[in-house]
Amino acid sequence: AVPVLYQVERSRDGNSFTLDAVLVGQLLDVPPADVPALMRSKSITSVCESGIDADRGTFRLNLFYHGRHVRLRVGSEGQILHRSIIDFGERPLQRGRRSASER
Repeated sequence: AVPVLYQVERSRDGNSFTLDAVLVGQLLDVPPADVPALMRSKSITSVCESGIDADRGTFRLNLFYHGRHVRLRVGSEGQILHRSIIDFGERPLQRGRRSASER
């Protein structure tokens, strides 16, 4: 389980987020020390979406690694409001759920 104390750090310009490698490792079930290399090699990919209408001011951060999809809903101050993890196992992710580098 992910400890409640984790927050997501939002950049000063508000256009990007930084997640702790320990958190990413826990969510994607990989050793935290491997996270930076997996991100550089684009084995771990991500997509950020801004909330609209009733969700304005929140963000949805999606992380993908092999058959695992993590979704974090994050508040404007970086607090994690909700998280979900879907593990598809060996089944490939749907085409729309993969990053451009995985297609």
